[in-house]
Amino acid sequence: MAERTEQTEGTERLEESKSPDTRGTSDSRGTSDSRGTSDSRGASDSRGGPGPVHKPANIVQLFQGCTEEGKTPFSFEFFPPKTPAGWEKLYATITQLLPLRPAYVSVTYGAGGGTRDNTHELVRRLNDQGVPVVAHLTCEGSSEPEIREILETYDREGIHNILALKGDVPMDRRTPGPSFEYAADLVSYIRRRFPHFGIGVAGFPEGHPDCPNRLQEMDYLKAKVDAGADYVVTQLFFDNRDFYDFRDRAELAGIQVPIIAGIMPITTRKGMARMAELAGGARFPAKLLKAVGRAADEQGVARVGAHWATEQISDLLANHVAGVHLYTLNTSTSSLEILKNLGLTSYSIKSDV
Repeated sequence: MAERTEQTEGTERLEESKSPDTRGTSDSRGTSDSRGTSDSRGASDSRGGPGPVHKPANIVQLFQGCTEEGKTPFSFEFFPPKTPAGWEKLYATITQLLPLRPAYVSVTYGAGGGTRDNTHELVRRLNDQGVPVVAHLTCEGSSEPEIREILETYDREGIHNILALKGDVPMDRRTPGPSFEYAADLVSYIRRRFPHFGIGVAGFPEGHPDCPNRLQEMDYLKAKVDAGADYVVTQLFFDNRDFYDFRDRAELAGIQVPIIAGIMPITTRKGMARMAELAGGARFPAKLLKAVGRAADEQGVARVGAHWATEQISDLLANHVAGVHLYTLNTSTSSLEILKNLGLTSYSIKSDV
């Protein structure tokens, strides 16, 4: 199976194509959270980045800690921008979101390592501020020495959490060699060479776009777990029944690691169309499409998206989800709105809420 990187590997193309928002924190709707600037944990440092939140942790220890405390871990995903304006927007977003106490954050990595240097820079800055951070790493188009160098650099810097992905074939170059044919090969390599690392892998509740055989699909996921993966984070989905069925089938296949639900709120009609393109096979329920169709403007679409995501998360929490991963698209408004809709003051919550 030619496993693809999950949909967020292309989000920079979606977000960077938008015109800058001049109404505040560069969020598409201009909403800001006053708590983001007054909380000392979210204050900017001298480089414009966020202030310290808490000390980094191996992802396995983090999940164990949440289980012992009876909490459901929430996390945010960011991507490295390509422009100075994008970086400014991202740090405004981070300053608003980190005070909400996510369990960890993750940083994406482009096809063939197209954003490698920027990924490392963002991971390093977040790690320097004491934020538990998961660095995405794709192996498509990379040789074993290249992968080893990246991992050794992270190891020296105290960054020990990796989301291991096959990734998309880079359009501008050939794959240098068959060092890593599948994501499971990358997982096995990391576990063997860096046994102290925490390793996550991608899962596809609606089916992997490159593997129509739903039985083989679960075999491939189990191969990644057997190779040493500590947890699974899913691609976006809009119908929780797909997630529950995926979770049940994983259990039947003998997969016992935590499965984290990936949620991406719809923010614009154009963004929804882009999601459909990037996340091949993503299903948009008729009820959601009708709600989006009724929206008077893009702000209305964003409210619909936040409401739908809120309902998804509320139901997931009621059904004992192992964790929720919010694909932020480098904006804060939806995450803040969802928090408000859930009646919470932070994303550090008890599992029985």
